[in-house]
Amino acid sequence: MGEKSRTEYSAINTTVALISRIIAILMGFVTRVVFTHVLNENYVGINGLFTDILNVLSLTELGVGTAITYALYRPIAQKDIKQQQQLMRMYQNFYRATALCVTVVGLALIPFMDVLMKNRPDVDHLILIYLLYLANSVLSYLLVYKRTLIDAHQMNYIVLVYQTIFLLIQDVCQIIVLLVTRNFILFLSIYIICTVLSNIAISWKADKLFPYLKEPCHEKMGREEKKSIYRNIRAMMMHKIGNVIVNNTDNLLISSFVGVVSVGIYSNYYLVIGSVRQVLDQIFQGITASVGNLGATEDSDAIKNVFDIAFFIGQWLYGFTAICLFELLNPFVEIAFGKNYLFTKEIVLILCINFFINGTRKAALTFRDSMGLFWFDRYKAIVEAVLNLVISLVLVSKFGTFGVFAGTFLSTMLTSVWVEPYVLYRHRLNRSPLGFYLQYFIYALGIGLVWLITDGICRIVPGNVIVQFVARLGICIFIPNVLLLLLYFRKKEFQKVIQKKRMWSYVSKQMGYRNGNEIEVLYPLCCKRIQFDTLYDAALAAYGYDIKKRMEKLRMKVVIMYGGNELFAAKSVSLVKEKCVSECEVYAYDNMGHSEVLSLHPEKLCEIIRK
Repeated sequence: MGEKSRTEYSAINTTVALISRIIAILMGFVTRVVFTHVLNENYVGINGLFTDILNVLSLTELGVGTAITYALYRPIAQKDIKQQQQLMRMYQNFYRATALCVTVVGLALIPFMDVLMKNRPDVDHLILIYLLYLANSVLSYLLVYKRTLIDAHQMNYIVLVYQTIFLLIQDVCQIIVLLVTRNFILFLSIYIICTVLSNIAISWKADKLFPYLKEPCHEKMGREEKKSIYRNIRAMMMHKIGNVIVNNTDNLLISSFVGVVSVGIYSNYYLVIGSVRQVLDQIFQGITASVGNLGATEDSDAIKNVFDIAFFIGQWLYGFTAICLFELLNPFVEIAFGKNYLFTKEIVLILCINFFINGTRKAALTFRDSMGLFWFDRYKAIVEAVLNLVISLVLVSKFGTFGVFAGTFLSTMLTSVWVEPYVLYRHRLNRSPLGFYLQYFIYALGIGLVWLITDGICRIVPGNVIVQFVARLGICIFIPNVLLLLLYFRKKEFQKVIQKKRMWSYVSKQMGYRNGNEIEVLYPLCCKRIQFDTLYDAALAAYGYDIKKRMEKLRMKVVIMYGGNELFAAKSVSLVKEKCVSECEVYAYDNMGHSEVLSLHPEKLCEIIRK
């Protein structure tokens, strides 16, 4: 097996992940459209309900997958086969126990189906349908654990390729079955078969890549290693519980207090919103790539500068998208699924506000996780989950579906919105977060103002639903961004974003690299102790200095070093000599740009300095 560099793995994984995600979104949407048109809203509702029930049961996994993945990095780097075997055996045994636990708890829920569903839907073979969902989940636990080793070796693209292939087969077969037979049980059977075959294929690939997985391992893991893993599991467990309760109980509450039909309606909205969020998250990861090595530096100022930019981008990106979703969701759902699947404007509003709030958390979460700070807010997840359940239960009885989503909004505002940045500011930036909270409030007011203006313009659009969708799409693309630009164009964060986009072309224009690939040339300088901001500021300082304006002569000894491919350096030599009292020493390096000399041949510079 040929070894690839970390950069190569990262590029492959990112590319394949983006393609895979787009395919999954498109095929999922097509399947959902066919599903809603062929089967009635009761089937759509129980699909959302049973999916969330199994997601809640996934609590039994307790974040073990994450803990094991972290534990695998060191033995993989050290090529310690024995410890990898021990960890995978531990992982296998734990997932077998998890599968058993999910089976027992899942079966125990059957007598309580009437409690989980207000006005039990008129669906044939309801218990059998639930058992099929349960079987799919249990079988996944029995087979999926080996993919962790592939992921830990930075080869996630292999897993994604297999999953995408079987997903395409699954969606095509399900669409055909729905159109030909309208049989929901057969629809689910295809889902189970493809899930099992996908996991078997990935397991087979893992055995082929890592043959030592099939070798017997009789050595037991050391006490210290177990202690470290169990500590990480405890930390991840709290986040797991909190995330599952906050993100996967909405359908359960809606089903119990409002009805299964409303669950089906929400599932369609969640499909659209979730797909948009997945794409934005991928983009955001690219935007925050400058975080890179910040965890290894102690320069809190540099960290804060990058964080401020990431947060600024996040609130603009997710704010603009939330406005678009609010104006376009109902027309889109009506076109795709029909009027029977529409929520009121108030419910759509709270869904879009929640989308925006969670989007603004992306920057803080990225920095928290990359710097290993999740231990400090482990209790936040539990508090948020309890608040979410209590508030939602209180509000759902009075406000119905709106009350459930309002509970999510309030619990997030009371915990995550302020706790996550607090952890970052206190435990990494070493300063008060009050300035951040004020900035957050100002950004939120700006987004709110832009939202009101855009909505006012969209409301006057006449015509049928298709005309309204097209017209609103044009308005939403143009108006919010223009207004946000007017609000923010003087802000330092916006200026830094623009400057960073200009940096590569600016520096390459000044230095004149022979191959035009300035990123390739400058990247070696972005090492552990040299931040991107430092490079940019240095470039501005260097090229902002005009020696022609210097009045007095330079009395010191002057040495000129430049790359032969720099466009302006050779022309500047005579000018520098005019400003010097003594003779200058000149060193030119053929076929090189400035940064190529600095990064590729430091020994030559050191030799000159020693002289």
